[in-house]
Amino acid sequence: MGDTDDYIKPVRTVFVTVGTTCFDALVKAVDTHEFKRELFARGYTHLLIQMGRGSYIPTKSTGEDGSLVVDFFTFSSSIADNLRSASLVISHAGSGSIFETLRLRKPLIVVVNEDLMDNHQSELAEELAERKHLFCARPQTLYQTIATMNLESLLPYHPGDAAPVAKLINRFLGFPDD
Repeated sequence: MGDTDDYIKPVRTVFVTVGTTCFDALVKAVDTHEFKRELFARGYTHLLIQMGRGSYIPTKSTGEDGSLVVDFFTFSSSIADNLRSASLVISHAGSGSIFETLRLRKPLIVVVNEDLMDNHQSELAEELAERKHLFCARPQTLYQTIATMNLESLLPYHPGDAAPVAKLINRFLGFPDD
């Protein structure tokens, strides 16, 4: 009864998503021993990586050696269930992934893909990080972000109400008020 070996640690999953593109730099950043050791030390038990079109294959682990369980997949028709069950999400800077995660009120680290040309996504991620809705990192700073993050410092995201703007546009275009 008092045997601590019988204690089952609750599942705490870190879900990593790169979207539909290739973002091997992010997959490589989460596939280091140092990174996985830090996640485990912070109480996470599983790392699930959606690797998209990338060519880098991360290392799977069953966690039998007392470490993080690691698995990966390329694509899924929906990642909604993965987002819902995650304790922490690490995502590329696509606006869809960002706002879906924030709507679910999941802690989020957005990793900017600096290889993309005209990277407007970094502006969104940096603005939301400045407002304390998420953490923003680059692949080379992700470990430091994980090691120093304080999830309690994040503020919930409250989406704006677009109805007044839509009403104003409709009036301008001559449509009647509903």
